[in-house]
Amino acid sequence: MDMYQYLHYYGALNAYLVEYNHFYWQFITYMFLHQNISHLFFNMVGLLIFGLSLERAIGSKEFLLFYLITGTLSGVFSFLVFKFTGQYRVFLIGASGAIYAVLFAYAVFFPRSIIYIWGIIPLPAPLMVVLYAIIELGSQFFSSDNVAHLTHLFGFLSAWLYFVIRMGIHPVKVWKNTYRK
Repeated sequence: MDMYQYLHYYGALNAYLVEYNHFYWQFITYMFLHQNISHLFFNMVGLLIFGLSLERAIGSKEFLLFYLITGTLSGVFSFLVFKFTGQYRVFLIGASGAIYAVLFAYAVFFPRSIIYIWGIIPLPAPLMVVLYAIIELGSQFFSSDNVAHLTHLFGFLSAWLYFVIRMGIHPVKVWKNTYRK
């Protein structure tokens, strides 16, 4: 077994290995493994663009806690789906669940922020979250790619839970109040 296979086997999130071999660390380690340099690059670009502002807004300790908890919860929710649908051959890798949580949090803290898609299409941050959720939901059911679209959605869900439970903030109320006349 070469180093990549070793890391993938022990670090990627796999429902069988967690359930039967008790590889519980995979709920965290999967976030730090990526398929290739492109996968890592785009996750880190998202973290750079949205994470820096968010970290300044909530502080480094809270940001780290948020990132690790939402990424872990995304993994837990994905594990449950894999387990109850019998997908024991899936190995989940990547930080996308946590990155989507960061995007969600950015939209809560900076709801008036305008994000330019492809550098030309302006979208308010909350609208971008809604559109991404629709795209991920559609992709989950109508795409045959090898992307964990549900894990992305679980990133949004875990961020929402974090805001409601830990911070006492209801994101939808923030967005409604921002655009109320």
